[in-house]
Amino acid sequence: MATGLVRRAISRVHNSPAAKLGCIRAHASEAQAQQVEQKARPVSNLKTFQIYRWSPDNPKKPELQDYQIDLKDCGPMVLDALIKIKNEFDATLTFRRSCREGICGSCAMNIDGCNGLACLTKIESGSSSTITPLPHMFVIKDLVVDMTNFYNQYKSIEPWLKRKNPPPVPGKEVPQSKKDREKLDGMYECILCACCSTSCPSYWWNPESYLGPAALLHANRWIMDSRDEYTTERLDAICDEFKLYRCHTILNCARACPKGLNPGKQITNIKQLQLAKGI
Repeated sequence: MATGLVRRAISRVHNSPAAKLGCIRAHASEAQAQQVEQKARPVSNLKTFQIYRWSPDNPKKPELQDYQIDLKDCGPMVLDALIKIKNEFDATLTFRRSCREGICGSCAMNIDGCNGLACLTKIESGSSSTITPLPHMFVIKDLVVDMTNFYNQYKSIEPWLKRKNPPPVPGKEVPQSKKDREKLDGMYECILCACCSTSCPSYWWNPESYLGPAALLHANRWIMDSRDEYTTERLDAICDEFKLYRCHTILNCARACPKGLNPGKQITNIKQLQLAKGI
């Protein structure tokens, strides 16, 4: 009998308006919590990177390997994606990188058909991107190319100050006016990333004989330097059918330069100086 009385009391409590209101509130709070939880969950943004792979340790044909990453969990630049892939998906992926600030030129590569620095190239919207080495260069491994010929061409133009006379004040620097210094703008900023040279069709066809946009830009940088006293000799050294005149002013170099320089303009200046010297 006592048990029956307890059951009836509990039933009355459950059926009371206050109990029903509390139950409704509990269900509503649970539903709201679920909605908040769903909103809090980040929506994934998946993107596929097709990356050129080749290794001398396994000398089969090169291939494009797909890697899918969530851009919500990645930095904004292509280099961020490459580092994430190497750290979390495939430690064998090989590429050059150093400063991550567009200064060293190490991470130059071809991204979706255009040469550029991975650290300065933003990840574009879209479902996929293709990353390959700099075109028409010997591949050492994956995205790393052999820069030996490129650096040898740079070395050949003797990129240092050459003088026949000592400085006006012994042991001091050679003075230069602000106006003469401004003539070097648009040239000294080059970081030797090779984006310009490897975008030039003339360089593709004659890489051993044509100096290329980067080397010729630096040649003009020293030709225009008022402190240098070997201007005539520098002009004579590059006055060649292939070294200089393979440039046909296509200007792919200007479009590819990550520093916004125009090597084609500097090459044109050298040609004009050669013409004036000949006259």
